[in-house]
Amino acid sequence: MATTILFDPQQLPIDAIAGEAAVAPERLRPDWLRRRFADPPPWVPEAADESRQRGPRTTRASVLVPLVLREEGVTMLLTLRTAHLSKHGGQVSFPGGRAEPDDASAIDTALRESEEEVGLARRHVEVLGTLPDYHTITGFCVTPVVALVTPPFDLRADPNEVAEIFEVPLAFLMDGLNHQRLSSVLPEGRRSFYAMPYDRFYIWGATAGMLRNLFHFLRA
Repeated sequence: MATTILFDPQQLPIDAIAGEAAVAPERLRPDWLRRRFADPPPWVPEAADESRQRGPRTTRASVLVPLVLREEGVTMLLTLRTAHLSKHGGQVSFPGGRAEPDDASAIDTALRESEEEVGLARRHVEVLGTLPDYHTITGFCVTPVVALVTPPFDLRADPNEVAEIFEVPLAFLMDGLNHQRLSSVLPEGRRSFYAMPYDRFYIWGATAGMLRNLFHFLRA
C-alpha cells in the first residue's frame, strides 16, 4: 500500500542501520512459526511515523504476508505494482487491497485479494494469524495476514495491478543489518521510514514497516 510521493526514497541518504541481531534460523522454520502464532508472547509493535501522521478517515484493507516453503528455506512472496497506479504505483507490496462488503473478515480480504492479484489459490495457503494493524499516511488501516504457502502453485499476475511477482529469502528480511532507516521532510512534517533493498527491488515504507513488526514478533 502507498501513494504518489514527493521524493525518491532511493536518492535519500541512509540515516542509520537498525542493526538488531537476526532472527535465529530455527525460528524461521514452519513448525516454530506455527507455534509462535498459536501461542504469541508479549511484545511491542514498532509505531511508524506515517501512522502518527494519518488523517481522520481510514479505509479497511488487508494484505497477505506469504511465507513460501521452499526446500532451500522459507521465502517471502512480494509484488512490484504497476507504475500507472494512483496509489503505490511502482512500489513493492504484499498482495492485498481494500476490504469489500462481502468479505467475511480481514483474513478473507487478504485471501480474496491474493487470488485476484497474483492468482494464489486458497488451497495452498495456511493462515497462521495476523499482525497488528498498520495505518498508512494515505488513510488505510491494513491488517497483515501471515500465512505459510506450500508449493507447487501457479501464479498469474493481474496486469492492471502487478508488474512482477518475486520472492526474497525470509532470513534476509529478518536480519536487522538489512534494515535501513531514512527520513524526508514532507508538508506534514518529517517522516522516518525503513527500507530493505534486495537485489534490484527496493522494499520500503508500509511494506518494510510491516516486515519490521514481523521481525519484532519473531524475535520476542
